[in-house]
Amino acid sequence: MATLIHTLADHSDDVNYCAFSSSCLATCSLDKTIRVYSLNNFTELPYSPLRGHTYAVHCCCFSPSGHVLASCSTDGTTVVWDTHDGRMLAVLEQPSGSPVRICRFSPESTYLVSGAADGSVVLWNMQSLKLYRSGNVKDGSLVACAFSPNGNFFVTGSSCGDLTLWDDKMRCLYNEKAHDLGVTCCDISSQPISDGEHGFRYFQMASCGQDNQIKLWLILFADFLGVELKYKCTLNGHSAPVLACAFSYDGQMLVSGSVDKCVIIYETSTGNTLHTLSQHTRYVTTCAFAPHSPLLATGSMDKTVNIWQFDLKHPCAGNTVENESKVAVEDWSEDDVSAWLCAQDLADFVGLFKMNNIDGKELLNLTKESLTNELKIESLGLRSKVLQKIEELRRKTISVPVTVPDEFLCPITRELMKDPVIAADGYSYEKEAMENWISNKRRSSPMTNLPLPSLMLTPNRTLKMAISRWLETQQKHS
Repeated sequence: MATLIHTLADHSDDVNYCAFSSSCLATCSLDKTIRVYSLNNFTELPYSPLRGHTYAVHCCCFSPSGHVLASCSTDGTTVVWDTHDGRMLAVLEQPSGSPVRICRFSPESTYLVSGAADGSVVLWNMQSLKLYRSGNVKDGSLVACAFSPNGNFFVTGSSCGDLTLWDDKMRCLYNEKAHDLGVTCCDISSQPISDGEHGFRYFQMASCGQDNQIKLWLILFADFLGVELKYKCTLNGHSAPVLACAFSYDGQMLVSGSVDKCVIIYETSTGNTLHTLSQHTRYVTTCAFAPHSPLLATGSMDKTVNIWQFDLKHPCAGNTVENESKVAVEDWSEDDVSAWLCAQDLADFVGLFKMNNIDGKELLNLTKESLTNELKIESLGLRSKVLQKIEELRRKTISVPVTVPDEFLCPITRELMKDPVIAADGYSYEKEAMENWISNKRRSSPMTNLPLPSLMLTPNRTLKMAISRWLETQQKHS
């Protein structure tokens, strides 16, 4: 059984990544910050949030000891932080200045990998905090990375669909076309498995992509054989691109998050679905298991991170966990209303509400008269209790924050644009943000990473008028 025990809602924009250490959880966002929480009570540490990046933060990860945290950003840097006091230890600039999409520590904390939108891969020496080796994938942006448990090799995944194996000297060992429409994430289990045939020990890897699939692979790394990558199987269940995947610490479970807003937890050995979690209201962008406790974190474009706890003794095949708090009440089904009644200690009314086909819209329209005359609830005390709970629900519904249309947000700052301009790549940006981008000697598009044929910025008056009209509408409604 997976139970939702906490929801973190401190980020003001999409959550891009989350990562556990043995005592903390780190999350990062398009809002340019990294937040760090204690696992004891999920309160933020005194130094959180960490502010040092000038643009969106795409990834964050702890060193194996948990003493150091790394984060990487569209601003072309990977920042290393001290987790004791939040001090910035180093700013590692990608040599090309390209947006950094992924960062990962080696198991011994010897190295830190950073991968960028232009396909560049850098191996940083963590003792000297200097560049040790660098390379490039064949095509596409580098969007995924995972180290083997022994640190002998690491895998990168690219937006063109390739998985590439590298040794710790940055020599390319193997390349495999894995996902036709692009890789989005990959992970290697910390627990090696035996093939049972030759006695070889394999590392198990998972990859996911824009093709809606999760694939399991076996990697054999031996001096006398070189590297062998074997396809094992495909896990289905998602109806849209899969954006994240991660193994549990013991390797027995694999979790995935998708554009379909669902999180699926699989049993690794059989591929069976153990849980489907449908709490998030927008794309699920990240998921991570805690290393030494039965916790799972899932992050989403709905700006929240959900913390789930497992009862490991009782895995529940096919269990679906729905939760009312993040789904618009008027969109609730009759089953959602039943779940809400149970949560409010009103389980005795489930049958009555179902008999009268009460869905979310009907629930919000219930009155004292309809409870008395139509639902025939005779007890004044019970009627009052139901009405009180419905009124609380109405207040929550009204207080839901307004979502700004995505096309009104600057792709660089992720803030509502005041003075939008069109760049030579055809995209619209906030004028000041794009001018800063260009003044930092960047000559590539923030969206495509391709060279800009011109640095001319043209005012987008149509978009500016649309934003003004939208703002006026919001003011009238409020």
